[in-house]
Amino acid sequence: MGFAHHSGFATWFEMGRSEMLRLNGISYREFEEQGHLLPVVDLRIRYKKPARYDDILRLVSHMTEITRAKIVFEYKLFRDDELLATGRTVNACIDRKGDLQPIPESIFQAFKITPPKRVRMHRI
Repeated sequence: MGFAHHSGFATWFEMGRSEMLRLNGISYREFEEQGHLLPVVDLRIRYKKPARYDDILRLVSHMTEITRAKIVFEYKLFRDDELLATGRTVNACIDRKGDLQPIPESIFQAFKITPPKRVRMHRI
């Protein structure tokens, strides 16, 4: 059809979250090596216009809420200045056994004081 598959949007949002962690001083790999996981427990995507193959996209990601056990992220996906989709994820902090655990203080503080991050996306 020439359009990006709807599932790709969730993947792009995940890339935005990972890059936000990196920009706040820790890679997601390091986060996992410390025994923490941030699975998505809620995902919402509002599709406004389709992305097309060979588009260059821009993702704006920001954290809108953080508690001791979850982080809420919101996303806006653009082609140039045209809004293609908005999204929201809730990510819980768990250990490798799947038990809820507190977000590490360093991450909690880093996200608490960080302004929105803009992540440039590449051709799809």
